[in-house]
Amino acid sequence: MSKIMHSNLANTLQDPEVYYPDNKKVCECNLQAQACDPGTRPLCTSTAHILYRNRRETDKKISEMSEKELLSVGNGQSTMAQPEQCGVTAPTAGARSVLEDGLSLTPLDSNSDRLVQPFPRSPKLHRNKGKAGKPSQEQLSRQLEELQAEKSKTEAHIQSLKKRKKDLSRSTETMKQQVREHFEKLLAVLKQDEQAVLDSLELDLRQTRSRLDQVLKTWKQHQDQVTKIMGSTQRALSKSSATEEDEGQSETLSPMKPDASEEEIRLNEERFLRLRKTLYSISKSLKAQLQRKTLLLDSCPVVIDRQTCHSQITVDSEGRAMSLSDSGHSAPEHPLQFDKVCCALGLSPVTVGQNYWEVDVRCSPAWAVGVAYTSLQRKGRDKGTKLGRNRNSWCVELRNRSLSAWHNDRHVACQGVGQTQIGKVGVWVNYGKGQLIFYDADTMVVLQRFTAAMTPVFDRAHHQFTEPLYPAIRFLRPPQNQMGPNHLDICPLNNL
Repeated sequence: MSKIMHSNLANTLQDPEVYYPDNKKVCECNLQAQACDPGTRPLCTSTAHILYRNRRETDKKISEMSEKELLSVGNGQSTMAQPEQCGVTAPTAGARSVLEDGLSLTPLDSNSDRLVQPFPRSPKLHRNKGKAGKPSQEQLSRQLEELQAEKSKTEAHIQSLKKRKKDLSRSTETMKQQVREHFEKLLAVLKQDEQAVLDSLELDLRQTRSRLDQVLKTWKQHQDQVTKIMGSTQRALSKSSATEEDEGQSETLSPMKPDASEEEIRLNEERFLRLRKTLYSISKSLKAQLQRKTLLLDSCPVVIDRQTCHSQITVDSEGRAMSLSDSGHSAPEHPLQFDKVCCALGLSPVTVGQNYWEVDVRCSPAWAVGVAYTSLQRKGRDKGTKLGRNRNSWCVELRNRSLSAWHNDRHVACQGVGQTQIGKVGVWVNYGKGQLIFYDADTMVVLQRFTAAMTPVFDRAHHQFTEPLYPAIRFLRPPQNQMGPNHLDICPLNNL
């Protein structure tokens, strides 16, 4: 049936006058057709006319391409007669065949069993069609060998992963046991010290009791003496008359007064108070050290980037110690260098995970320690270059003996800071969660915590880090009465 329909359509297109006459005739494929006026009639939507119009457009394109090809022969000079001069309105059958093959067109053929392909075929389909074919025995054997080798490699890798999984479990159990042993030793030391303190208190109690027993014994002897004399006196009073001999034998007793040394017999309360203070200090220090121990697991090495240092900042050979001098060095200025603000940044940024470092600030009367984006301005003296005075930096700073935390040109006073000057500043960053915490590294007191809860104070909608963070340090102008050495050191935590 499809062959008959295809043949009828092809034969019909050979005589388009029947379906689409150039003069006024009735279109036979449209049962309700009016007189077909070429200027006003609607286009016929039958399959035959659609194919016919597509074929006419294709013939027109082929004719134009053939004419261009003929005119381009001979260095741009035509070697053949013009189509108009020869009365030719269409290219030859050979040229048509070549162009059809180049455009991948399928001509209408009444004897063809294939469906009509009105659009050009993709060259990729032709290539895939040419490559497709039944593989040879050699190819299949080689493919099988490759698959077997891949299977063996996969099995070996799976076994390796399983072994690593078991090793991880064993390693974890070993580490747990080692941690238990360390804490058991620590608990044993604490228990031993506790027992020693309790024994000391018990000894003090026994000694105090012994002294009190001696005093108590003396007073009991005195009491017995008083009781004895009272008895003899009562017996003498009970007689109607007393002989002179008896009167001469009357006993007398001197009154006994408390000795002042008795007041000194007490527990050594002063020693106990000192013990309590020592235990409190040890407990506080131990708590801080345990907390610091957790942070030290996230410690990262910090090295100062000399290219960012102000000209008055001198960095040691290891890149950890910085000192501020009155006059700057004569090195050429770098584009990343701070030219007006005495500031410096770290060499390596924080981009992922948790990181902790400490800065020794004991030898600087005025300073700022924090973090900053690489987009922090380096030139000038405006707020864009100063730590904490913009959205690109965070810091805690000591100025005029007052410690405060700064970000986005807003600040809050640091709480929990005693009268003594802070010795070391700890900086902890959780980059993924957007958390930044400053510590007093000696006591592990939190100086300031920058998290989502603090965003209203610092005018931030979301506290998330959007750029790599660099450790930042700045020397501030010291008070007039505190002139002297001025240097800051990065603490080597990896050696602990």
